[in-house]
Amino acid sequence: MNRVSIRVLPLLIFLLFNVSNSEDEEVKQYLVRFMDKLAGVTAKTDQSWGWNMTSDPCTHKWKGVSCDTQLRSVKKVVLDGLNLTGVLDIGSVCKASSLLVFSLVKNNVAGLISEEMGNCKRLTHLYLSGNRLSGHLPDSLKELSNLKRFDLSNNNFSGKVPDLSRISKLITFYAQNNQLSGEIPKLDFSNLMQFNVSNNNFSGPLPDVKGRFSAESWSGNPELGGEFISKEFPPSAAAAPLSPRKSKDSSRRLLLIYFGYAVLGLIILLVVAFILISKKKLKEAEADVAKKGVNAYTSSTYDVCKITEHKSEYSASYEESRVAMSPLVVLRSPRAQCLRFEDLLRAPAELLGKGKHGSIYKVMLDNGSTTLAVKRVKDWSVTSQAFRRRMQRLHQTRHPNILRSLAFYSSKQEKLLVYEYQPNGSLSKLLHGSRNGQAFDWGSRINVAATVAEALAYMHEELSEDGIAHGNLKSANILFNNNMDPCVSEYGLMISQSESPSSNSHSNSFSLDPARIRTSFKADIYGFGVILLELVTGKPVQGDELELIQWVNSVVREEWTVEVFDKGLLLEGASEEMLLILLQIALKCINPNPYERPNMDQVAVMINTLKDEEDKSSPYV
Repeated sequence: MNRVSIRVLPLLIFLLFNVSNSEDEEVKQYLVRFMDKLAGVTAKTDQSWGWNMTSDPCTHKWKGVSCDTQLRSVKKVVLDGLNLTGVLDIGSVCKASSLLVFSLVKNNVAGLISEEMGNCKRLTHLYLSGNRLSGHLPDSLKELSNLKRFDLSNNNFSGKVPDLSRISKLITFYAQNNQLSGEIPKLDFSNLMQFNVSNNNFSGPLPDVKGRFSAESWSGNPELGGEFISKEFPPSAAAAPLSPRKSKDSSRRLLLIYFGYAVLGLIILLVVAFILISKKKLKEAEADVAKKGVNAYTSSTYDVCKITEHKSEYSASYEESRVAMSPLVVLRSPRAQCLRFEDLLRAPAELLGKGKHGSIYKVMLDNGSTTLAVKRVKDWSVTSQAFRRRMQRLHQTRHPNILRSLAFYSSKQEKLLVYEYQPNGSLSKLLHGSRNGQAFDWGSRINVAATVAEALAYMHEELSEDGIAHGNLKSANILFNNNMDPCVSEYGLMISQSESPSSNSHSNSFSLDPARIRTSFKADIYGFGVILLELVTGKPVQGDELELIQWVNSVVREEWTVEVFDKGLLLEGASEEMLLILLQIALKCINPNPYERPNMDQVAVMINTLKDEEDKSSPYV
């Protein structure tokens, strides 16, 4: 190294560290300003609080602040029940760009929420309940695309709520006991787990809440209407003696009212007739499709690519996958538009794994630019038409954490499904195999548990009448996408106990036994319970899950419960209390009596409640 390099190197180091520190100093200044407005003299006089320029929010542990231990950035600000009486400066706290959780529950804070709220881009939890906040909610709220929990209840907010429909991950929305008006905000009620807008001034129709919430969730809004609410009209005033002129005016008004009722009745009759005619046409169309066969149906609903049987020396899966001439049905997806079966046969393929229900291959198309996963299902005695119908139903039922098939192939001998390849492996591999430097701490594990529980609860709700459960739930079937978000794969590929082919071998339908349907979904609960045991213990399922279950039960019986937990979690500081609660949820799920296991939506609520407590109390968000 020459002299110039020796002289320049310290200068570069000095500049780099000063730029980094100045950035941190700026954020710290904004946070101190935020606390000065929020707590005033209290924060300045009590040195144990921190929140000053002479200390660091992470290394000196400012009151209510939790940090990312690796990035040394503020992740959570939780200031619940501290009798804060100042003004909320949301713009200053949002300067902490890594902020995930912000909570001011049960204080006496006043002020407005400014448009700068939109700068908290990464925020997942926002709790403002029990304060004196007022004014209109800013439109920038709709920019918080990562928000999962939003509680603004018990304040003095007024005006309309912005359109929050783009916040697809929202699972909690509490706005009760305010003065909000206009229509109830547009929300994705399919994903929402907790919802309350009672005691406000909302008006207009009640949205379709998917049967998830009771009337208590919107009571105390006298102007709300809709099919779910029976509005009571005010009683008429006591009748007074009418003069002849008033009597004639009254008669005219009555005549107009009756005429209006007659017109309204005619309109209703026309609407009913239109609906009945439409239903009749739809049934005729469906019957026509059934006569013409599946190709007539797929030509209007799917893109169909005909197969040309073509053997390739490069395809490891060719001999297993060679089938009779039949269409590969490509579901509407830009990822696999006009995919042909011969493309799959020609492409290089790598066997990823074999199980009792089939094999799965990694297939590379277009010189490696497109990578797909192909699942070959074996020993599934179901007709091709019933299989197609099931794939169509699953395609219609969408959830961001359920991996949907891009295409499928079905013949009497063979059934194949095509998925987008997930590059980050499975939960089983992450827990028990090589992590390749990927962190999988307690916060990551509870997040996986909550996300998978919500996804399964949604699918169970949507597919309850169809009786389609997952059927083969295990940690190897939970995959991670490019963003390391968990996705449940292979949903509905196995015939559950609730389904049995009908006696007519040519029938396309299944007979559904309600008792068996319940047992089928309870089997998914059992599988999820085993996954929870893997998350808590860090131990793999060796062939049969009974070995793991028996070991856990024996340790718990001997009252050495702490010995069950993954030692790595305890060393990193995970709460034994939180681990114990998740273990208890797992034990409920694997109850030997299926009918004593909770439903999936109950499990999701329990785990999300636990996750909320963890988000508030520990640095593992």
